[in-house]
Amino acid sequence: MLLAQILAVIIFIVMFALIILEKFERHHITLVAAVLVLALVFGLGLHSLDAVMKSLNLSSFFTASFWYAAGEAEESSSGINWATILFILGMMVMVEGMARVGFFRWLCMRLAKMVKYKVHAIFLTFMIMSAVLAMFIDSITVILFLATVTIELSQLLKFNPVPMILSEIFCANLGGSATMCGDPPNIIIGTSFGYSFSDFFFNTGAIAGISLIFTIIFFYFSYRKSLVSREAVDVSTFPTPESAITDKKGFGVSTFIFLIAVVLLVTHATTGLTVATIGVFIAVITLIASPRHIKEIVSKVDYKTLLFFIGLFVVVSGLEETQILEVVAGFIGKISGGNVYLMIAIIIWVSGIASAFVDNIPFAATMIPVIQSLAATTGVSLPTMTWALSMGTDIGGSATPIGASANVVGTSVAGKAGYPVGWGKYCAKAVPATIIVMLISTIYIFVVYL
Repeated sequence: MLLAQILAVIIFIVMFALIILEKFERHHITLVAAVLVLALVFGLGLHSLDAVMKSLNLSSFFTASFWYAAGEAEESSSGINWATILFILGMMVMVEGMARVGFFRWLCMRLAKMVKYKVHAIFLTFMIMSAVLAMFIDSITVILFLATVTIELSQLLKFNPVPMILSEIFCANLGGSATMCGDPPNIIIGTSFGYSFSDFFFNTGAIAGISLIFTIIFFYFSYRKSLVSREAVDVSTFPTPESAITDKKGFGVSTFIFLIAVVLLVTHATTGLTVATIGVFIAVITLIASPRHIKEIVSKVDYKTLLFFIGLFVVVSGLEETQILEVVAGFIGKISGGNVYLMIAIIIWVSGIASAFVDNIPFAATMIPVIQSLAATTGVSLPTMTWALSMGTDIGGSATPIGASANVVGTSVAGKAGYPVGWGKYCAKAVPATIIVMLISTIYIFVVYL
């Protein structure tokens, strides 16, 4: 066991270091690390074929609860979480279908026209829209289109787009924390513990809702002087929102499919349909509805991210099978001295600080069995620790340009358009905003749950 533990820790640390350095594509890193775990940790160290099979978790596809789970956990947290993989795949297919017909650009242009192209009104509207869209759609996609349209509007209205883009990024990460499907760590947490959309919405969603108010106020007063048109513009010459639609029939169908996805997610605790089933269903109807564009949609799916997840789950299962995570849980329990408030604070702030510098997805996947062990050994409510972990990982990543994928995408779009965003410019406002939300999260959890 000792050899297996040493190997598991070494592989995990090296994997994490390589992900941070960004010298290689991250899905290559996790897949190689996964192969090493299967061969060295489970083979050489544990001599256990059962551990290999448990890590691959292929048997989950043949269990009824994987597809239909009324009132029970959809899937164990051990091994590859296939429910997460299928759900994200389904959402990716749906989003590509929506992007193809111009849905996101139309929505941005429509809202801008509704507020009569007033820069401050667009600023406030786009922050709210960023948060709301990110509750249902991956924040990377939300920021990709929002940032692009923001730059287009900035060129028409003659204002600096950077403050608006940075605010949109933060609100997208915040909105993603509000629901189970809004951010990858939440998807992993939800499928691991059997939580529903409503479980997240009424817990982390409440925290995110309160935090959004303070966030909007903070960014508005931070940037209001920067959001001024440099010269008079004639809005009558602007492109119409309808011009963004490339396929009117496809636009209507994609909008309807999106509404179906929202309804299925909101009601999945009642219907018993798991997120794996919902993901597969949404992907299938999206492709059926666009028979001429199946190849185009499928080719644009981000398979690298899915492979990244698969490799990551195997590496984390190596730590779990060798009981390393139980040691970590015991350490947290020991330094907290049994103090529930200190334990929750450690989970929130350590998760937040770590997620500011390392990818929050592997951190969340690693911490899930840790808080599960803590709940079993300390008697602290698992849901309470879950909401603390969710808010810590989701919000902490907002603090730096590399803390979350949406940050990287948003700043890259700005940079390519001639508006480079360095660490100083990014962190000057993002760090204080992150601290504000982390404080709100900590106080809320202390008051409501403890």
